Amino acid sequence: MSLWTSQQLAEATGGTASAPFEVNGVAFDSREIGPGDLFLALKGEETDGHLFIEKAFGLGAAGVITAKPVNHPHILVADTTAALDALGVAARARTAAKIAGVTGSVGKTGTKEALFAALDRFAPGRAHRSVKSYNNHVGVPLSLSRMPAATRFGVFEMGMNHAGELAGLTQIVRPHVAIVTAIAPAHQEYFSSLEAIADAKGEIFAGLEPGGTAIIPFDSPYRDRLIAAAKPYAANIVTFGLGEGADVRAVEAMRAPHGGTMINAKLPDAELFFTVALPGAHWVSNAMAVIAAVDAMGGDLAQAGLALGDMAGLPGRGARHTIAAGEGTALLIDESYNANPASMTATIGQLGEEAAGRRIVILGAMRELGGDTDAFHAAIAKPIEAAKVDFALLVGREMGALASALEGRVDFAHVPDASTAIDRLPGLIGAGDAILIKGSNAIGLSRVVAALTSPDGTD
Repeated sequence: MSLWTSQQLAEATGGTASAPFEVNGVAFDSREIGPGDLFLALKGEETDGHLFIEKAFGLGAAGVITAKPVNHPHILVADTTAALDALGVAARARTAAKIAGVTGSVGKTGTKEALFAALDRFAPGRAHRSVKSYNNHVGVPLSLSRMPAATRFGVFEMGMNHAGELAGLTQIVRPHVAIVTAIAPAHQEYFSSLEAIADAKGEIFAGLEPGGTAIIPFDSPYRDRLIAAAKPYAANIVTFGLGEGADVRAVEAMRAPHGGTMINAKLPDAELFFTVALPGAHWVSNAMAVIAAVDAMGGDLAQAGLALGDMAGLPGRGARHTIAAGEGTALLIDESYNANPASMTATIGQLGEEAAGRRIVILGAMRELGGDTDAFHAAIAKPIEAAKVDFALLVGREMGALASALEGRVDFAHVPDASTAIDRLPGLIGAGDAILIKGSNAIGLSRVVAALTSPDGTD
């Protein structure tokens, strides 16, 4: 069966179909178009998707949603952005799937991927999730529009950097289960306090379907604030974490012999023993959120445990590479996609647990931290010292505060950008080293990862 027919697209968007056609996928980036896809010609701040319609059809597009008539199968609408929203709403309305929404200052993409893996293992081919970090006002309706009508489980990431944004997204997703992973200083430039961030994250609960479940981090200092936000909308409130009193709790967590963590988890009506393949205390917390959601959505806990044991790190979010170094190999941990003070501290702490000849960090600046940006950067010196880091390569202007804090404590170099960081790589890494690369996406440290994992490496 096709994902959408032209008649369904026209009905969903209020547009007019030029001819009958069917599509099997949806994309607004012409570079992602494949045979049989629908191209959405969105008009953005920097470019206009209508300029790429011919390219999309050259790549095999089966149809386009457009605000201008074209000589290809199309749905003509007044506003393509409004049409995308309408298509997302229609996709949500036509499915009987159990839907989960995931937000949080840290951990939301990893938790979304882990929850999808757990549900897909239980119902192979019948689970759907937002890809990459498509979690904003464009990514969320796009991810919904890609969901087949026969989907059994849907998992959607929702992000924000201003108050009110999640309130709109959650009304489109209409989750049966809403998860807040954690509250931390991310996008603090746009908020007066962490309490304000917690309130903005709590907006996700307003979209819960009747009988829905709110899943809240028990160990967070903002737990009670989130519970208060959920109470008007949630039939069930479930807490997760490590502390005594959490509804879904990691009673025991021990480092596994070959990496990861072995966990004994207790739920209100069940107990589960499993291993999380991805290392770090933050993944123990993420796993508890996943287990709570699987239970609330009617999934299988045993299958969820197996899925968590099989999970590998995502590119830019914990992927581990073995790279050529000196006369041997080194471990590279790729956390290059994003960074904030909480995630930076957690991943540096995990590096400290790695058996290595030397520990090296390549850290990019953290963005959107507002007036406290220098203090947040300088504070990273403490986890660097605690992890016994041997050398730190600091990238970006904002890292000047951390450079000053490390002076005389840890060997480091401070460079202005990713290109200069790449220039510093020769001779930096030796056999047996462990290297963590982490920074805000805008710094471009993925280029450093690419330079180190080039085809002449061992990965």
